[in-house]
Amino acid sequence: MAKHFLLIAGLSGLLAVMLGAFGAHGLKAKITPELLSAFQTGVQYQFYHTLALLLVALLLLRFPEASLFHWTGYAFIAGIVLFSGSLYAMAFGGPRWLGPITPLGGLCFMTGWVMMVVTAWRLP
Repeated sequence: MAKHFLLIAGLSGLLAVMLGAFGAHGLKAKITPELLSAFQTGVQYQFYHTLALLLVALLLLRFPEASLFHWTGYAFIAGIVLFSGSLYAMAFGGPRWLGPITPLGGLCFMTGWVMMVVTAWRLP
């Protein structure tokens, strides 16, 4: 599973760089400042949690028996998709009903961090 998380982290990091550059250069004149700010927040949180996913992958290489780290990685991936994805979609003109999905992504991020703490506490 560590290899899969490393691959997803690499792809997510690449996508975050591409989206960040697109937001800075391609969207600035096309969307409102509020939507651009939301888009940039999505990029920031994608970067943060891409790095967190990379950390999870490395921890799994060191502690393969710590199965809760698997769920931590899944929670971070779900958070990136739900939180950042919903902000991207809304910036691109997606329906407003996507707004309530964003906090679910935040909940996934928080769940991942709690699971990391619990797993770290249980390590020898």
